[in-house]
Amino acid sequence: MQKIRIAIDAMGGDYAPQEIVKGAVEAARADREIVPILVGPLDRIEEELGKYDVSGLDIPCVHSDDFIKEEVNPAIVVRQRPNSSISVANRLVKSGEADALIGATPTGSLVACAIQHLGMLDGIERPVFGGVISGLSPNTIMLDLGVNIDCRPEHLVNFAVIGTVYARTLLDIPDPKVALLNIGKESIKGSKTIRTAYDLLQKSRLSFVGNIEGDEVLSGKVNVIVCDGFIGNTVLKYSESVDGIISSQVDNLLLENPVIESVVPRSKLKDSIGLSFLPGVIGGGILWGVNGIVAKTHGNSLGNLVAKRLYHVKFAVKRNIIGCLKTELSRVRDNIKLQEKD
Repeated sequence: MQKIRIAIDAMGGDYAPQEIVKGAVEAARADREIVPILVGPLDRIEEELGKYDVSGLDIPCVHSDDFIKEEVNPAIVVRQRPNSSISVANRLVKSGEADALIGATPTGSLVACAIQHLGMLDGIERPVFGGVISGLSPNTIMLDLGVNIDCRPEHLVNFAVIGTVYARTLLDIPDPKVALLNIGKESIKGSKTIRTAYDLLQKSRLSFVGNIEGDEVLSGKVNVIVCDGFIGNTVLKYSESVDGIISSQVDNLLLENPVIESVVPRSKLKDSIGLSFLPGVIGGGILWGVNGIVAKTHGNSLGNLVAKRLYHVKFAVKRNIIGCLKTELSRVRDNIKLQEKD
């Protein structure tokens, strides 16, 4: 049985360490392949572990005498707080003592530490978050979702490569269709950055299908939608609000017409239209582009969501997403160079 060692910032998040430890115990108990490594002040971690029966479970603890609870200047975290729990967790991945890491750590600190300790993959300048933005279209992912605001064309190409690997390895889509989010379908539409990225993507030999407009984001026509982080984050928040509104309307409908729920249970009804799907649960929390598997979970995560994130990160490790991404990046770069020579 392959053991997957996942370092966890036990002190990151609104409900740390209680809910982080709870999720680690839940995952280790349910899946013996998962080895959560809890990083933080040992006295506080061991106090929480003492609340559970962990006999027979493999849950190592690693001490750190500092931790990040609120967002601070990322440069300060990296330079002045080297013994924070998120920094120690990154060093465990760097040294090979962990296969991946998870943190409900503030995003800026998590990203800065990952770049500092693990470095970037060759050919990628900036990390990126991406994921499924709505249960209404579970086979469509968008990148970037908020890290990169000002992008160059080559950044957008890298997002397309990452999205392709994401869709293949984590969503089992063999030939993902890629599109640029734009204000029109024509190749001459959009900013100079978008138009140049369009040209490069045509040369990439990815399954690039051109531009897609906002009204087709949830249509399922493409699997990877590429945009900068400002647009991506705006679309993500809008999609989340739409899902929430529809869910509330379903609840109100069932409240006013209880006979419907007696025929079709509420959970089954919501499942049927994708409202029980948590956006980004598979891969969406991964920080793509760094030379290691780093995953973000929500700051308000409770134990069950921490456990789910551990399952998903284990899946990403077993699918070798870093190796697959390195191979695809090299292939696309070679394709573009070859096309430009011609």
